[in-house]
Amino acid sequence: MIIKALVEDTTRDSAFLSEHGLSLYIEANGRKVLFDAGQSPAFARNAEKLGVDLSQVDFAVLSHAHYDHGGGLRAFLMRNDHAPVYISPYAFDECLNGVDEYIGLDKTLQGHSRLVFAGEKTRLPDGFSVYPGEGRPLVQPVSAYGLQTRRNGAVIPDDFRHEQYLEITENGRCVLISGCSHKGIVNIVHWFRPDVLVGGFHLMKLDPQAGGRAALDAVAQELANANTVFHTCHCTGVPQYKYLKRQMQDRVFYLSAGQEISV
Repeated sequence: MIIKALVEDTTRDSAFLSEHGLSLYIEANGRKVLFDAGQSPAFARNAEKLGVDLSQVDFAVLSHAHYDHGGGLRAFLMRNDHAPVYISPYAFDECLNGVDEYIGLDKTLQGHSRLVFAGEKTRLPDGFSVYPGEGRPLVQPVSAYGLQTRRNGAVIPDDFRHEQYLEITENGRCVLISGCSHKGIVNIVHWFRPDVLVGGFHLMKLDPQAGGRAALDAVAQELANANTVFHTCHCTGVPQYKYLKRQMQDRVFYLSAGQEISV
């Protein structure tokens, strides 16, 4: 399985664009898949540099309802004329940041013929499945970190019911792809117990030099006890990743824009 980071918050090569967002290209079991589309067409420009032909993607998956993962969706639909895009039934929730600004998807795409709502579990061909995070028991409580949603006229902390994950089974191994892990990276690992997990951990609000250290220690211990190798990025935060790395060693790695990994 090959995974290429089309866009991410960081890059090790100035030839590649970076932005606060995430987009991954995956080749597995003979299929070509796009997972998320960043916040702009930057992912498409990087795809060209990586030799990725977006017009040949078989299907796409949108991890959740935030602009930094779906802002480039229209650019993908323009470059690919056939791939279905699997989204949560809640993908067009009214997502807000901490000051009530809209941070959701482009609502003019709502109802687009290529958008397919993934249900409780959506089995796709050749070892791919899309799972929701909603309705699963929480091993650890989920923090909204100030993110909100407007529901039934009221602004409330976001419960991230719009989050979903892509599971890939190849050669007897389970690889899970997560966008931001808003439902809690520890919870997600307990739910799926993958051999490999790729995605953000949403720990960037936890300062390892101040009040966030204890929480990071707890996460590091839980992840280190799992039989999983992690390739993280985006909303984990670079200082937070470095802190985890010191404890988890060769169990966690960072994936930057323009990088390719084989798992």
